[in-house]
Amino acid sequence: MNVDEVLKYEPSKSFEESRKSKSDDNDFEPRKKFKTGNLDHLSERERLEVLKMLENEPEGELFTEASLKKLLLQFEKKFSKNQEMRIKYPDNPEKFMDSEVELNEVIQEMHVVSTRPDFYPLLLETSFVPSLLSLLGHENIDISTAVISLLQEMTDLESSMENLDEIKLLIDFLFEQQIFSLLVQNLERFDETNKDENEAVHNCLAIFENMVETKPSLSVESTKQGLLQWLLKRIKVKGPFDSNKLYAAELLSILVQNQDDNRKSLGEMDGIDTLLLQIAYYKKHKPTSAEEFEYMENLFNCLCSCLMLASNRVKFLKAEGLHLMRLILREQKHARNSALKVLSYAMNNLDGKENCQAFVEMLGLGILFPLFMKPVSSGKKKNKDSYINDEHIVSIISSLLKNCTGENKQRVIGKFVENDHEKIDRLMELYYKYSEQVERVKLSDADEEDSEDRDDELYMKKIENGLFALQSIVYIIMDIYVNGQESIKSRINKLLNLRKEPKDKLVEITKEYKENLGDDETKSSSEIHQERERIDNLILNF
Repeated sequence: MNVDEVLKYEPSKSFEESRKSKSDDNDFEPRKKFKTGNLDHLSERERLEVLKMLENEPEGELFTEASLKKLLLQFEKKFSKNQEMRIKYPDNPEKFMDSEVELNEVIQEMHVVSTRPDFYPLLLETSFVPSLLSLLGHENIDISTAVISLLQEMTDLESSMENLDEIKLLIDFLFEQQIFSLLVQNLERFDETNKDENEAVHNCLAIFENMVETKPSLSVESTKQGLLQWLLKRIKVKGPFDSNKLYAAELLSILVQNQDDNRKSLGEMDGIDTLLLQIAYYKKHKPTSAEEFEYMENLFNCLCSCLMLASNRVKFLKAEGLHLMRLILREQKHARNSALKVLSYAMNNLDGKENCQAFVEMLGLGILFPLFMKPVSSGKKKNKDSYINDEHIVSIISSLLKNCTGENKQRVIGKFVENDHEKIDRLMELYYKYSEQVERVKLSDADEEDSEDRDDELYMKKIENGLFALQSIVYIIMDIYVNGQESIKSRINKLLNLRKEPKDKLVEITKEYKENLGDDETKSSSEIHQERERIDNLILNF
């Protein structure tokens, strides 16, 4: 890449422009591919002459260490000149505009640096990066957007995975220079109706993603410097759906995925209410594109991650999150799967007890069990969606049986007696389905040598093939068998005997679940002890 190529570089169309050229089915128009030239119309002699000319074409200049030093010197000169002219003629743009244009041009030329991450250590020994970061607050927004574009390329992992260590050095340095705070300040001043500033917002979010992906620990620091709060504000912006809204939700999902500190911060910022309000829109509206559907799913995923924190489950209940999920289950097929996932997270473990009791009291069983009888599926992902819904539904039912007490628990058990025990028939159908899936994994691994690593790998394979769903199903079977009516026991025994399925097999599945309870980081030691006692009691009376 030479200077001319850099200066001729033009950014791709903004999201809004691309939306105008979308087809009727709302799919994005794919990027056009240029056809390579061919020599078919030339004679053999002409083809040889063309190839010879290409061979003799001089190669582009390599970007060397000397090239870097020369470019850095040019940057510092233009940087200092612009500062000088700004100070000297603060109220006379005509006097400093030329220096501003020259500064912008040299920043564009610096893009070539992103092609050589191996030079980053040398770069960090100079004042270049601090000078560059100081330009983020430049009075001329064009300068700020140019700097952000350059930083986005320099921190891009996909283009330079072989130089990951050098990129990490740069990211560490940027973090020390408070880049999160500087970028958030720019996000606050950008006008996204302006094409260039809209693109700059997208580039800011890309820098955040690059940094957090490289060093996940930085996600908590980004929250402290204002990113989480800005993301929550961004997803609340009314108006047409756009790529920055999608990116904001995606980044929000990343920040709360594995960080309790960020989940707590989101809850303290009324983020649970914000997420529920955005999700509520899809109670009456269907996403109009694949991108908007992805945005909607990101909102649900954020909510699920946040519900792993007990304090957020209380906020979820108070904000009528259960009621919203119930309405979505009843009214909107496109979001049912996600709503079931949210309920699964909200009701799991002892922290979900209040949500379980409230769900039964708001007549949620009348909506849940019809879905249990006929799993939700949609479109081209029918099989996959059916599998996911099975898992979420049985997880919810097992949580209801664990957490509900008194009359509410009897109402759950009573559902399995209705209509000549049809739900027990469905439950046993699911048991055999998932039991066979897990058994196939065990058989495929039978010839492997025994080792601790192999056992762990086998366990993970079983989880991927439905072990969690199977364990939930077996828990339901054993709980309603022990605590339900005699007719429930008779029906379960009959269906087991029809397939000559020994009860000991169900006991072994439950014991495996009990043995792995200590690996569940979402449960406290007292909760694990309590659950083990509950399982021992079920095994004893099954």
